[in-house]
Amino acid sequence: LTQLVSAGIGEPRCTKAAQRRCTMVKVLCVLYEDPQTPSEVSRTLPEIKTYPGGQTTPSPSKVDFVPGQLLGSVSGALGLNKFLEDHDFVVTSSKDGPDSVFEKELPDADVVISQPFWPAYMSAERFQKAKNLKLCITAGIGSDHVDLDAACRHGVTVAEVTYCNSISVAEHVVMSILTLVRNFVESHHIAMSGGWHIADCVRKAFDVEGMDVGTVGAGRIGLAVLRRMKPFDTKLHYFDQHRLAESVEEELGLTYHDSVESLVKVCDVVTINCPLHPKTEHLFNKELIYSMKRGSYLINTARGKICDAAAVAEACESGQLAGYAGDVWFPQPAPADHPWRGMPSNAMTPHVSGTTLSAQARYAAGVREILECFLSQRPIREEYLIVEHGQLAGTGKHSYTEGNTTAGSEEAAKFSADELRPTKMQKVSTGGC
Repeated sequence: LTQLVSAGIGEPRCTKAAQRRCTMVKVLCVLYEDPQTPSEVSRTLPEIKTYPGGQTTPSPSKVDFVPGQLLGSVSGALGLNKFLEDHDFVVTSSKDGPDSVFEKELPDADVVISQPFWPAYMSAERFQKAKNLKLCITAGIGSDHVDLDAACRHGVTVAEVTYCNSISVAEHVVMSILTLVRNFVESHHIAMSGGWHIADCVRKAFDVEGMDVGTVGAGRIGLAVLRRMKPFDTKLHYFDQHRLAESVEEELGLTYHDSVESLVKVCDVVTINCPLHPKTEHLFNKELIYSMKRGSYLINTARGKICDAAAVAEACESGQLAGYAGDVWFPQPAPADHPWRGMPSNAMTPHVSGTTLSAQARYAAGVREILECFLSQRPIREEYLIVEHGQLAGTGKHSYTEGNTTAGSEEAAKFSADELRPTKMQKVSTGGC
């Protein structure tokens, strides 16, 4: 438009192509690295239109991918390449430290997309640099990698794809419980090493039947865990700041606790399914862990920072915890010297529970739905909102407290140095007006 006016063409006018350029936005997307051993997996995914409780799955105008494709890594680009071809779309896995692609591309970005699994930590310092930023999207659930206080101060909207992978995570929790209680990891290692030492396999193996199993947090994920553990004939407990309906408590035979301290004292298995915010940061410290039953199991697929890493490692060493499992760490990726990488009796994985190929199809569609609303200036779904108009909103108002939990995230830069991995960047399309 500026070029047309300066060329002396009279009244300012834009061709359709020029209008597209003038309304172009820069979308900076951080995704995890592509697989080191690419493989094709062909499977038709079941169609899911609604979640438990009635919320509908993401509903963009269309998608440009086949559900079941690998979408969460750099080359998958969340299936957004065609949709954003008229915009400046930068996709990278390089996210930590001052020399990262993310840091260099951030100052003029309008939209930042990140994942909980490979989070681009949006600290107050980064908000200060991002003068054009209007929207932060979490491709998944959990926006604690964003300094929500800073987002409020800068008037940046924060949104996530609520419920997209809640069931995925709940399934991982159940798997983790059985893995620990049945001593699966040690038994598997014995089989893979050519052994047949039955006594070593079963000396720490139990049935989960009859055990007291409790969840800290009974929202979408926590409630789904409780429903899936009921058929194992366990005694179910929960704590949540929002008590469940009496009908649900009766249906599942739940025991409600008015404090975390009350719950952990009576449970053989404790699973953490609450958001990370200032009131839950390091909730599971040494004092709380040592108030648990000796020899109990702790599962954490919520956020790594809810637990004191050193206290968990010490408890596994001492036998206070019979095992610790989950997939969340802090920071992410975890440095090679993170205490959970080498502690005994653990069944940890990288942060994968919520990024199955099934979940990717849903959160990729949800990201596109949010972008369609943003680009057309339509309201984003209330249940997707975390921050809007300078305050907690939607799901954020229900699930989070004000504050910041990104402190210490700079340690994630150590992973790249440890692994000596090359910087990876994909510049999908560029342009400007």
